[in-house]
Amino acid sequence: MKPAVVEDLPARALSSSEFATTMSHFHRAEIGRMAGWRDRLDRTTNWAITVVAAMLSVSLSTPNAHHGVLLFAMLLILLLLWIEARRYRFFDVYRFRVRQFERHYFAQIVAPQPNFASDWQLILGESLRAPQFLISHRAAFARRLRRNYIYMFLILFLAWVVKLSTPSLQAGTADTGFVQSLRGAISAAALGPLPGWLVVGMVAFFFAGLFGVAFLTQAHDGEFAYGDAHV
Repeated sequence: MKPAVVEDLPARALSSSEFATTMSHFHRAEIGRMAGWRDRLDRTTNWAITVVAAMLSVSLSTPNAHHGVLLFAMLLILLLLWIEARRYRFFDVYRFRVRQFERHYFAQIVAPQPNFASDWQLILGESLRAPQFLISHRAAFARRLRRNYIYMFLILFLAWVVKLSTPSLQAGTADTGFVQSLRGAISAAALGPLPGWLVVGMVAFFFAGLFGVAFLTQAHDGEFAYGDAHV
């Protein structure tokens, strides 16, 4: 028995009311998807803020807490940033579709302009047939780092410096005030078998890499540029 052959039938032209209804439901669905991924982004950021607050409390509340707690917090924040960058790529796909509706459909109803992006339906259709990410993981990583996470890393770094430079926050010391020399602070940065100078060098390399990714990665912010409102 021969398999049934499915013929490519031409698309039926929609009336104006059918098209408006279809677009309204489709726009509502894309808003729901975008809001879902936006919620996931916020959850990851909230987890990161909670980790920072908890680690700061543990490290600075007692001299018995090791400064390595703050270094461990930096690694946790880096992991959460990596996860958030992946989620942001999905959010960006649905945000793009929503903006297509707002810019080329609803804006044209409110304030029509002649021949304004007349191929937007074709672009939207291709996005539905073959969904693709619109931003690389590195660019998403850099964007979320610039927007939120760089401040968390800086807070942890400053807390780490305070921990190393304040003898009263270190176990086994009865001194108050701050260390009298840079060598003393570097010595206090020792982590297990790793000498202090090596730990300081690793932290410096880590932050140099973060700032390099955040501010040297080529950015095409578009609507995310400073001063523009965006969803």
